[in-house]
Amino acid sequence: MRIGAVLIVIWLVLGVIAAYERGYFSDSEDASCAEAGTVIVTTLAGPLNWMGVNPKVNCDVPEPSK
Repeated sequence: MRIGAVLIVIWLVLGVIAAYERGYFSDSEDASCAEAGTVIVTTLAGPLNWMGVNPKVNCDVPEPSK
């Protein structure tokens, strides 16, 4: 059980490093649903990011009707 938990933590840390390398934590843009989603899926992809996986999320928020 401990080895599995350690592997999951290492996987997620590598995902955070990949998101940092791509500049997803910079304050140059406004935060949005798509940006937050991209950071989350990049983190979950972990080391797959260095194998060519480049996850992106698009959020289309509906406008309220009048």
